[in-house]
Amino acid sequence: MASGLFALLDDISALVKVSAASLDDVPAQVAKTTGKVSGIVIDDTAVTPKYVVGLDPSRELSIIYQIAKKSLFNKLLILTPAALVLGYFAPWAITPILMLGGAYLCYEGYEKVHSLFSKHPEAHAETEQLETITPEELEKQRVAGAVRTDIILSAEIMAIAYSQVTDQPILNQVLVMLAVAVFITVAVYGFVGLIVKADDIGLHLAEGDNSAATKSFGRGLVKFMPKFLSILSYVGTAAMLWVGAEIIAHGIPFTAHLLHELEVALASMPAVAWLAKVVACGLGGLVIGFVIDQVVRLVKKLLPAKKEVAQ
Repeated sequence: MASGLFALLDDISALVKVSAASLDDVPAQVAKTTGKVSGIVIDDTAVTPKYVVGLDPSRELSIIYQIAKKSLFNKLLILTPAALVLGYFAPWAITPILMLGGAYLCYEGYEKVHSLFSKHPEAHAETEQLETITPEELEKQRVAGAVRTDIILSAEIMAIAYSQVTDQPILNQVLVMLAVAVFITVAVYGFVGLIVKADDIGLHLAEGDNSAATKSFGRGLVKFMPKFLSILSYVGTAAMLWVGAEIIAHGIPFTAHLLHELEVALASMPAVAWLAKVVACGLGGLVIGFVIDQVVRLVKKLLPAKKEVAQ
């Protein structure tokens, strides 16, 4: 009886040691996964500030908090369980879903590039409509729009996170995905909060009893932030195209092989390899976005015709 008890205790001890060793891998997995989704994180960080531009400065942090809270809720309670369940029952569906998300990013990126070189007459109508609503309604619209964009990016992040831990025990999968969700949400929206309040920080430094050097730095920060936000919007657009196309490319064996061969050929120059991949994916994203845009336009033209026939 005693020997059986000791044997059981030995088994429990061995199981605990194995579990502890397995859990030691979690921080490394989180770091690895975070690196894999860095492009989407850049995109998310670059896109979000536009949703608070033009609103009451005193409400900026509150709006960012609302977006961050909903983003974290979606990641923790919707997207992570969905990825785990889907990965268990239908792992084959992960890649197509990732590719659909990538296609959406390419489409959004192309639309932004297209808008830079063309004027949309409907933009005036949108401005007139915005002028007739209250600041509270505008804030709700901005938060809703930000959350819609974020859930696409968050879905991509959590799907990629899951793809990196499929060979891990279920406990590790859950812990890594939850840790990635929290870390990325805090990092992205913490940085966004810093960006949108940087001009206020600069203004505070430029006033009061601060030293001449501090005041000069504050004034420079105030002047620099509008340019930085403009640059950030371009970076966000480029990241959309690059990330979207790379996701699609990795879902197609032929293009995935080409990207791998490109990285191998330039392995001695990592920076050049990275830049070449980004440029290739960015151009590919533009092409994909253009094709999707033409399909969308064609569908929109056909829909009224179908309605007329039905009447």
